Amino acid sequence: MGSPSSDGATVAAVDLGASSGRVMIGRVRHDRLELEEAHRFANVPVEVGGVLQWDIRTLFQGVLDGLRAAGRRAPELAGVGIDTWAVDYGLLDADGTLLGNPVHYRDRRTDGVMDKVLDIIPADELYETTGIQQLPINTIYQLVAAADTPELRAARTLLLIPDLLAYWLTGEIGAEATNASTTQLYDVRSRTWAQDLIDRLGIPDRIFPALREPGSPIGRLLPSIVEQTKLPRALPVTAVGSHDTASAVVGVPARGRRFGYISCGTWSLVGLELDRPVLTEASRRANFTNEGGVDGRIRYLHNVMGLWLLQESTRTWESAGDVVDLESLLREAVHVSAFRSLVDPNDPTFLPPGDLPARIANACRSSGQPIPQRPAEVVRCILDSLAVAFRRTLRQAQQLSDHEIDVVHIVGGGARNALLCQLTADACGLPVSAGPVEAAALGNVLVQARALGAVESGLDALRTLVVDTQEIRRYEPNGDAAAWADAERRVYG
Repeated sequence: MGSPSSDGATVAAVDLGASSGRVMIGRVRHDRLELEEAHRFANVPVEVGGVLQWDIRTLFQGVLDGLRAAGRRAPELAGVGIDTWAVDYGLLDADGTLLGNPVHYRDRRTDGVMDKVLDIIPADELYETTGIQQLPINTIYQLVAAADTPELRAARTLLLIPDLLAYWLTGEIGAEATNASTTQLYDVRSRTWAQDLIDRLGIPDRIFPALREPGSPIGRLLPSIVEQTKLPRALPVTAVGSHDTASAVVGVPARGRRFGYISCGTWSLVGLELDRPVLTEASRRANFTNEGGVDGRIRYLHNVMGLWLLQESTRTWESAGDVVDLESLLREAVHVSAFRSLVDPNDPTFLPPGDLPARIANACRSSGQPIPQRPAEVVRCILDSLAVAFRRTLRQAQQLSDHEIDVVHIVGGGARNALLCQLTADACGLPVSAGPVEAAALGNVLVQARALGAVESGLDALRTLVVDTQEIRRYEPNGDAAAWADAERRVYG
């Protein structure tokens, strides 16, 4: 890495979420950290033959368009890094050709697969090795569901989404460790693929590529990519925390280690940063996950359904012909009675696409609660329920890890939602620091800049740069602790 360069670095961060992608230009100096959006594009899944898939080639074109735009705006670009969502993958044949679109984690092909896996590998043994929470979307269940497909039989390489995009840019194959850790096929202690699990499940071990750490070089842009993007030269592509939450946690504006975080987007990843995994039986039963972070840290967290509930509700209303102004709905939701109706955001009923307001209404009806009628009532139900889930998750995380926190950082799109941020502060009884919204892109940029020698190497130094340069809003708790405790009991017993 070397000592920091006084010239700093300008890099492109490719940051893909479950609903949109963006290419950001990051400019880093010892006292400067700036982001500029070069290009933004939609991420719209497609259903083909009854299978929900990612339109990966269209996404890749969006990446190329973004790199072209970034090169026009910043001819001094010195590198590229990629982060995306986790668990989904593409399969390559012996010639390196993609065998069909990657299947979307919300596809129903994994229904019932978890039970089949647990008949082979008991849940406690699976957790002892991987430290990963049980979710039907996990790569392990997707691969077992695909066992008899022609694609898996023909496959020679599995690449998670950021690794697939990096391969198309550079021709280099590998698996970045923070994203590999989410597959439930990665040994969280040895930090290698869990070969024994792979063998026992009959997954072909030939498909798992060599692992690489954040900050390591992947390769340089292929000549064909340089030609398509009109970049002046073959830029280096660097492995970052390629799971977007790993990058987002780097971008948390924290001083010290006594903080909790909520990386709040389509999913909300709620947890702590630790030095080692928590693999106790109590942790397994609470369904907490131990995912890899940058510099060998552990992201000890629990997935909460997140802003998907709002996004899919909005899509439902719009598809019915309604004009939806979310900002107006949020202002109206402030005046809806608190705790009028509550649901468990992680109820599997809410996972697939479709009419979420109807499913929320059914959940309230079956639990004997008032049914949200107006959109603002649905919004308030969602936000109250998310805040309750955040409260419960952070309290459990502290107890299970014996690691106390003094502040909660909300980063990602949820940092813009003032009502959600205030409700979270009230629910947790702790101040909430909201922002930056583009934490994943910032973390991506910082890891690249560090690899290029433009900034100091420690995570604390990287985060200090975020604290000193980014706009953060603070929310103080002023809620009724007893009322929030009662709300938690209503939802979770």
